[in-house]
Amino acid sequence: MTRFAKISAVAAIALAAGTISASAACNNDASTETVLGAGSGALVGGLASHSIVGAAVGGVAGGLIGNTIGHSNNRADCRRAAHARAGQNREHDAYYIDKYGKRHYY
Repeated sequence: MTRFAKISAVAAIALAAGTISASAACNNDASTETVLGAGSGALVGGLASHSIVGAAVGGVAGGLIGNTIGHSNNRADCRRAAHARAGQNREHDAYYIDKYGKRHYY
C-alpha cells in the first residue's frame, strides 16, 4: 500500500469518526475540532512537503487552529443557549404581589 493511500485512509476514518460525535453543546470541550484540525493539518503538511517533519508541523498548526475554532463554537453555543433560556419566561417577567401574597402577571 502506498504512503498516500495510507494517509488518505487514516484521514477518512478520522473525519468520519469525528463528524459522528460532533454536536453543538455548551460544555467547553473542543477535542473533536482539535483532533480533526490536527489530522487535516498533518495530511496537508505531509502531502505538501513529502516529509514527516512537514506532517508534524501541519498537525501541530492544524490542532491549534481546530482548538481555536472549537472554543469559538462553544462560546457561540453558550450564548445561544443562554438566550433561549432567557426567552422561556419572558411572558411572566412582569408581575405584582397583592396584599394577600398572590402573584398577578401583566
